[in-house]
Amino acid sequence: MSLSVRGAVSLLLALSSLHLHEQSEACSCMPNHPQDAFCNSDIVIRAKVVGKKLLKDGPFGTMRYTVKQMKMYRGFNKVQQVQYIYTEASESLCGVRLEVNKFQYLITGGVYDGKVYTGVCNLIMPWDRLTLSQRKGLNHRYRLGCNCRIKPCYYLPCFVTAKNECLWTDMTSGQGYIGHQAKHYTCIQQKEGYCSWYRGAAPPDRTRINNTDP
Repeated sequence: MSLSVRGAVSLLLALSSLHLHEQSEACSCMPNHPQDAFCNSDIVIRAKVVGKKLLKDGPFGTMRYTVKQMKMYRGFNKVQQVQYIYTEASESLCGVRLEVNKFQYLITGGVYDGKVYTGVCNLIMPWDRLTLSQRKGLNHRYRLGCNCRIKPCYYLPCFVTAKNECLWTDMTSGQGYIGHQAKHYTCIQQKEGYCSWYRGAAPPDRTRINNTDP
């Protein structure tokens, strides 16, 4: 059975579209508040990328970034000093591209067989884009809420279902991790296991119990 030229072109376009769709669907990530990114990561560092090398392992290879670590916020029990960050070379497999000798980054990731891995589903941001509240969160506040649960809300109305939950509503405006709560608030555990949003320079107000509206 033979195809006409037009039919053959249509088939190739359809297959190409399917391939691109599969690639786009290959890496999908749930919204992640910076506090969750901190609490759920093995490693959280501030670092500058000073080199990169494509390693010929796996079907698409692995990109190895050489970093100069400025500060470690989480992961002291995993590694003492991060020298290399590994990621998939293919973006369709959640690989991430980092600029060399350009930015200092906040980098979160996991440790496997003694190596630090990261990807697009991890929180990676140029350091100068972090808000003051996010920087304070990394230094102290986020760890105070690692027993809390930040519950994403996509469509109002939403409600908390447990005393340790804080309702995250940035997704209702389509902003996600760049929204107001993500930039300025921390979900901190208070009395009797209750969690509530907190913002400010003063210590958390212990009289505010389970306040889900920042």
